[in-house]
Amino acid sequence: MTAVPSLAEFSAAEKSLSEVISHTPTELSRALSEVLGSPVLLKMENLQRTGSFKIRGASYRLAQLTEQERLRGVVAASAGNHAQGVALAAQSLGIPATIFMPLGVPVPKLLATRGYGAEVILEGETVATSLRLAAEFAERTGAVLIPPFNHRDVIIGQGTLGLEIHRDVPDVDTVIMGIGGGGLIAGVAAAVKQAAAAVGRTVRVIGVQSEKAAAVPPSLEAGHPVEIVTQPTIADGILVARPGDVPFEIIQEMVDDVVTVTEDDIARAILVLLEHAKVVVEPAGAVGVAAILAGKVKNAGTTVPILSGGNIDPMLLQRVVSHGLAASGRYATVRIPLPDRPGQLAKVSEALAQVGANVMEVLHTRHGHGLQLSDMILQLSIETRGLEHTQLALDTLRAAGFQPETVSEG
Repeated sequence: MTAVPSLAEFSAAEKSLSEVISHTPTELSRALSEVLGSPVLLKMENLQRTGSFKIRGASYRLAQLTEQERLRGVVAASAGNHAQGVALAAQSLGIPATIFMPLGVPVPKLLATRGYGAEVILEGETVATSLRLAAEFAERTGAVLIPPFNHRDVIIGQGTLGLEIHRDVPDVDTVIMGIGGGGLIAGVAAAVKQAAAAVGRTVRVIGVQSEKAAAVPPSLEAGHPVEIVTQPTIADGILVARPGDVPFEIIQEMVDDVVTVTEDDIARAILVLLEHAKVVVEPAGAVGVAAILAGKVKNAGTTVPILSGGNIDPMLLQRVVSHGLAASGRYATVRIPLPDRPGQLAKVSEALAQVGANVMEVLHTRHGHGLQLSDMILQLSIETRGLEHTQLALDTLRAAGFQPETVSEG
């Protein structure tokens, strides 16, 4: 039997979840529409309860438990969104919940999960360890293990988001979202494509992965899920080494394309969403917009990127914004070797002032860098209006007799 849930199943799930989840808004982005050359409407699932789509799948999975299973309680493992989704869903249904989280979990996510009434056990250095401990807990106590993506009920719950998109944007041509384990894209693709087909339309579905954790393309090539070696990425919400077996079967059938984006692409997308849409989106939730900005989406027609989550630690947001400014050419660190004579800093400042570049930070040193006794290094962090303006600032410094070099933010 095919793993693809029916439109009737998605509709039933939507009714089941009506009192638990919010119907999140879909808003036109003029800035992104100009980039793509066709209408772009943002599905703001970052405004969902718990700050992400995970509450949909978790709530529907828990709603399907028998009375006996509910009495035994549930257990899950997560460093963030899945933990909060399970915790709130369990609280809503009066089910005891235990959540295993790694020791380094961000404090806001830990406090939010506890705030929803779950018992949180901090143990282990990684989510993989938390998953193992959760499975052992389930075996030992009889609690029901709630997986983050690899279960049909979870996929059906996530797919209710696709029904909302179809209803709010009936002329949608393309839907874009991130892929981690595959639960979201499997559910949304199945739901939105079947809903569109029922009224004689077709919808294209594009998945996006960080290039540092892109397990789906090789899995599609192999014809089955394969495990890859991942690298650290700011998009930790989709940092998954292997897609789930259940969602992968649907992805094979329903997803039209999978593209990858860089760390710079993701940081730039978060910055664009902050400045133009006035919304805070976590890195994994911004990858659809990153794909648009990176030119990875072509001939898309009316397009809906899903902003799948908004749970970003403020300290990470600060770093990401700085990185996004640098990636957009609006923030640059410039190193300039100078003779150790009075007035050199004033001359550099005057040259930058001529073109309206704003000096944010200054480091002036006579030590290191293989410097001679008569030399010094001036390092400046400057704010500009973009890549062309940054280049103009560098050219102006060179015309004034200096030899500036940009310093990578990475």
